[in-house]
Amino acid sequence: MAFSKTFPRTIEGSNFPKWEEIFLTEEEELKVEKEAREETIKVMKESIDDTKKIFKEKQLKDYQTDLINMAIALFEKRASHTVFWKESKCKEKFDKEFGK
Repeated sequence: MAFSKTFPRTIEGSNFPKWEEIFLTEEEELKVEKEAREETIKVMKESIDDTKKIFKEKQLKDYQTDLINMAIALFEKRASHTVFWKESKCKEKFDKEFGK
């Protein structure tokens, strides 16, 4: 099943928007998933590096489990999820199709 997202489109002379459903092609979806995966790995590595810096700066013992737990917390705050990337791609297609 293809990924889709619905966006409101303003119709001149109407108080109500028309909702347009935008679908990603299989190729677009796979490309976005690949980009999201690469970005997620990059962000996780940055989170681990930042955690190591924090541990060193604060003179904390860098037990591996503590380091990973803190890195995961940072990662969860920073990470962009695949759905976000797909929604962004749909918005890009919507804007291109309807001239926004």
